[in-house]
Amino acid sequence: MQFSMNAAGIFSPRSNRKSGFFPVKTAASLILSAACVAGIAGCQRGHSPDTVATVNGKPILRSEVEAGYEDALGQSNQHPSQEQADMIRLTVVRNLIDEEILMQRAAKLNLTATDEEVQSKINEFKAPFTQEEFDKRLKDRHLTLDDLKREVRRSKTEEKLFNKEINSKINVTDTNITAYYNEHKSEFNLIEPQYHLAQIVVTSVPMPAQQVGNLQNSKATNDAEAKKKIETIHNRIESGEDFGMLAANLSERPDNAQSGGDMGFISESQLHGDPDAYNAISKLKPGQVTDVMPQFQNTPAGRRAIGYVIYKLIDKQAAGQRELNDPRVQQAIRQQLRDARSQLLKNAYIEMLRDQSRVENFFAEEVFKKSGQ
Repeated sequence: MQFSMNAAGIFSPRSNRKSGFFPVKTAASLILSAACVAGIAGCQRGHSPDTVATVNGKPILRSEVEAGYEDALGQSNQHPSQEQADMIRLTVVRNLIDEEILMQRAAKLNLTATDEEVQSKINEFKAPFTQEEFDKRLKDRHLTLDDLKREVRRSKTEEKLFNKEINSKINVTDTNITAYYNEHKSEFNLIEPQYHLAQIVVTSVPMPAQQVGNLQNSKATNDAEAKKKIETIHNRIESGEDFGMLAANLSERPDNAQSGGDMGFISESQLHGDPDAYNAISKLKPGQVTDVMPQFQNTPAGRRAIGYVIYKLIDKQAAGQRELNDPRVQQAIRQQLRDARSQLLKNAYIEMLRDQSRVENFFAEEVFKKSGQ
């Protein structure tokens, strides 16, 4: 069953972060779209062939770009044209430039992630696996342990930098919340009951390992494996393990796995689109989960089974107007306003840092000159 968010989803604001195996895709590579291309029309300056760009004199190496390029292609077996390949590499170079700008700023503020913080995160990744399984997952991603540590350090450092420089300074007042509510009151008028759901999905549908979206890069490859995996997950839930953590680590739904499988609020009419799911969910109390259920996909030839799903009912809202004094309304608005401001300020912050940095993008010059030949 595939659900989409409707306006009532404001009761469950969240960001949809996505990454491949190991959740260490840096924030800079997700939030930036503007390019910093220095000296495109200028003369080629002397630099090592292995250096594709510099940030305040610090080189960015061609090997880093190629690693990012291969990661972008994943296991899709794509064969981009030269122009497409150059465009992908230009994006990788821009991201690496922005990451380096952030790393240098964090170092200046003594916010670089410590060895202890990095090792703690590595231990989280390793916990569900044997050493052999962990090593295999590194090999599948063409990573060494040192590569992973570098990724973790960058991710953790950005998190610390943004928390100090941006998130700690965002203040959403009661006046802001009231103003937003008054301008969007109709959004809080539920015309039918709403079900706040989370899900854990396991399928046998082929998907590149980097795209499954869960923290462990866990993917079933056939129906028998999918069924065994979902039953094991259900048993762990019944034994008291946290649903959200299991979803983040094991669910195969890329768009919500890392948010704990949170689907937001689903209207009752949407639920009726899958009578079996509705019958199971409507019997739940908040906090309870369904049994393992088959998941179907609608095709021109009819419905076909593609895997298995477990639903959790987080909350249920009756139809009617939600008032401003409802704590859930206030929390939803507060979080939405914070997220919007944080996103805006991150973009502005990095633009400012970029303006203050000396950036030389030699790869951009290569592409530009090559196009004129």
